[in-house]
Amino acid sequence: MGILRLAHIDVRTPDLDLATAYYTEVMGLQQVQRTNDAELGDTVYFKCWDEEDHHSLRMRYNPRTGMDSFTFRVEHEDDLHVYEKKLADYGAQVSRVSKGEAVGQGESIRFEVPSGQIMELVWDVEKTGNILGKSNPSPVPPPDLPGIAPPRMDHMLVNAEEVGEAARFFQDVLGLRLTEQVLDGNGHQLGVWLAGRTNSPHDIAIVNGPNGALHHWAYWLDDWDHIRKAADTLAYNGVQIDQGPTRHGVTRGNTIYFFDPLGIRNEVFTGGYWVDPDQEIITWTEQEFGKGLFYYENIVSQRFLRMHT
Repeated sequence: MGILRLAHIDVRTPDLDLATAYYTEVMGLQQVQRTNDAELGDTVYFKCWDEEDHHSLRMRYNPRTGMDSFTFRVEHEDDLHVYEKKLADYGAQVSRVSKGEAVGQGESIRFEVPSGQIMELVWDVEKTGNILGKSNPSPVPPPDLPGIAPPRMDHMLVNAEEVGEAARFFQDVLGLRLTEQVLDGNGHQLGVWLAGRTNSPHDIAIVNGPNGALHHWAYWLDDWDHIRKAADTLAYNGVQIDQGPTRHGVTRGNTIYFFDPLGIRNEVFTGGYWVDPDQEIITWTEQEFGKGLFYYENIVSQRFLRMHT
């Protein structure tokens, strides 16, 4: 039983055609499907070239940019019932999303986390396969894929006014493991990094900020050379880079942060350490958080911390 990994993120954008051009030609994602129904309106589904699920990103037209929800996949179908009870015991309002209501996924549960974002848990997701196939697959994708072409989505970061409360919810109710934290002088958590059943140093992170906000989501790249190539691609296409290329102290990952044309922050990420189940929590003090955030620059960038979707 447990939460496996980030399944998909659902966001709104006021210019779906511009966003589609960016996510396919600059980011190099695959456009899976475009629909227009009464409830969601004009909606596009995207995935990375090595992802098996139907999609990892859903973008729908809306005059205001923002995040609708995010979804994690659980290990077993029965886990939905277990988490439904745990969430009810915690006091959360939980609703069921029936199979067929959401494109690419079966029955799921939906609830609001303490920091105000809408979260879903799902087990049954439509598997459409990666572009390599299952018969004598190539170890690499075709060389003519456009843009950065990450193999998969990696993690996300959201904001919370009370980071400690949000962290306890993800640990005590959802069972995620705390890998790293930033503490102020009074021992209060300013930021936390949490992992599901992966060996990643984080599948979701939470830092201090307004409730309900999305800070960014990140795509995995294989190594530093791919980070450098991503920087070249972003600069060539005139994409606004926020930070990097650089390295984090927290997670030890290599990174670039940048904005899509409608102002949503993206990241490409690689490196980091392997998390074993018995790993002890790494703690950063507020005084050393500059190195934790951007190790080479040793700065606490206020723009980075304060800008969100």
